[in-house]
Amino acid sequence: MLYETIRLAIQAIWRNALRSFLTVLGVVIGVAAVIAMVTLGQGTTISVQSSIASLGSNLLMVRPGQLTQTPGGGGLGVASFRIADADLIERDISRVRAVAPTDSRTLTAIAGNKSHVTSVIGTDNRYFLVREWPVVEGRQFLAGELQSGSAVCVIGQKAATELFGNQSPIDASIRLKQMSCKVIGVLEEKGASSFGNDQDDTIIMPIKTFQRRLSGNSDVTLIYVAAVSDAAVEQVKSDLQALFRERRHISEGEDDDFMVMDMKQVSSMLGTIMGVLTGLLAAVAGVSLLVGGIGIMNIMLVSVTERTREIGIRLAIGAREAQVLVQFLVEAMVLSLVGGLIGIALGLALAAIGSSVLGVPFVIDPAVIALAFLFSALVGVVFGYFPARNAARLDPIEALRHE
Repeated sequence: MLYETIRLAIQAIWRNALRSFLTVLGVVIGVAAVIAMVTLGQGTTISVQSSIASLGSNLLMVRPGQLTQTPGGGGLGVASFRIADADLIERDISRVRAVAPTDSRTLTAIAGNKSHVTSVIGTDNRYFLVREWPVVEGRQFLAGELQSGSAVCVIGQKAATELFGNQSPIDASIRLKQMSCKVIGVLEEKGASSFGNDQDDTIIMPIKTFQRRLSGNSDVTLIYVAAVSDAAVEQVKSDLQALFRERRHISEGEDDDFMVMDMKQVSSMLGTIMGVLTGLLAAVAGVSLLVGGIGIMNIMLVSVTERTREIGIRLAIGAREAQVLVQFLVEAMVLSLVGGLIGIALGLALAAIGSSVLGVPFVIDPAVIALAFLFSALVGVVFGYFPARNAARLDPIEALRHE
């Protein structure tokens, strides 16, 4: 009985193949969009989290201000850090491997007849240690260069390529604003960061040089702190919070005017943000599933009208209302399920292409595929029921009179 019902439903769909295809197009687009968006979102989340993990799970970042305040300088009315703050961390907090004070600006670098907008960071040799970022050509800063604020710099691979092409940049000069600095080293290639920017597109110089010649102040906007091990991170974080609350004269009950973030916290925060964005995109894409369902209902109503006489004949020769109801309901479900299968294939193909273009992992989530397929089936049942009920309730005599 069920086999016969399915066979009749497929025959009815095949008789109007083009109309049936256009009917399921909304379901196809909806399912494909949901799967593509969710798959790309999950791949991006994994990429972000792995990128953060590559920085080192024992790394902490301390910056003035809170997330709700203006970035960069630490927030309105909030005092920036100083180099002495970094030295104090290294002196007073145990289980710390290295501390690197930094400040940064985005500037135009000029070398010969080439110019390139890049990130310029002021710091010292401890930065290379906490970021686990070795110099592969040339050397790091000498103690005298750091102390005197010499005009020297170490550059990333991307900045070197943009400014010098295939030539070695060692001993060449780069102009930043009115200052000229000598290239003494090139960093190992590191790739894109979790925030999407190219980490290799950077120029690093002694922090005293940066403060005197570029920023014009003694501010430190970010301090990197590397704990001796993963197990020491929580203790170091607690000690940092206690140290800066005391140093910045924050009374009990007052909120901190600084942030201490570890990589797990950053990863969790970005993962939550990516999850919310993925959910919103999937919800927007899911609207087209509803549009597809309305399309199925519309075409099924048209089909009932066209086949009124056929329905009347079936009822007149003994078919029960339930059989007619099931026949039209199965037609609607077949339409939506076929659309769901095509949408799954299309969505995975689009996600694979998008992952390749964006450079993120292609992660297939069976739960998402199953949910999209079940939702497409539900669309068929919900939007097919009303036309099927109308067909089943037709008066056989009136149906036979229909032309």
